[in-house]
Amino acid sequence: MNNINNIRKIEGRLNRNYPQTKVAIVAARFNGAIVENMLKGALDIFARSGIELKNIDLIQVPGAFEIPLAALQAAKTRKYQGIVTLGAVIRGATAHFEYVASGATNGIMSAMQQTGVPITFGVLTTETLEQAIERAGSTVGNKGAEAAMALLEMIDVLEQIHE
Repeated sequence: MNNINNIRKIEGRLNRNYPQTKVAIVAARFNGAIVENMLKGALDIFARSGIELKNIDLIQVPGAFEIPLAALQAAKTRKYQGIVTLGAVIRGATAHFEYVASGATNGIMSAMQQTGVPITFGVLTTETLEQAIERAGSTVGNKGAEAAMALLEMIDVLEQIHE
C-alpha cells in the first residue's frame, strides 16, 4: 500500500500573508442589516490576512438574484484573484425563496466554473430572520467571515496547483 505521506499535498493555508491580493466582494443590498454584518466579518478576515482596503472592491447589487451576474462580470475582468458573494434569502410564504436561492446558488457556481476564478458562496438561505441573524455574526458565527476564509484558502490552493 502506498504511503500518503510521500505524495505532494495541496491544501489552502490561512496562516500566510496576502498583501498584494486583490479581491471583490459582491454584496446584496436586500436584507441589508444581515449582509452588513457578514460584510464586516469578511473585511475583518481580509484585514487579518494583510489585504489592504485599497485592494478590496465592494460591488453592491439589489439582491441575491443579481449577485451571479455581477460576480461573473467581475471575474471576467481578471482584476481579482477571488470574489466573495454575500447575501441573505429568507423564506417567506411563497415559492419566491426557492427561485431566488436556487438562481443565486447555480449562478455563482456557473460564474466560478466559467472563469476559473474562485468565488465563494456567502449567501444565507434560511427559514427565518432569526436564523439569518444567528449566521451573520451572532450565535452561529459569521458566514461572511467563513466565505472570506474559504476564498483565501482557494486562492492559495490555485496558486499551488499552478506552481
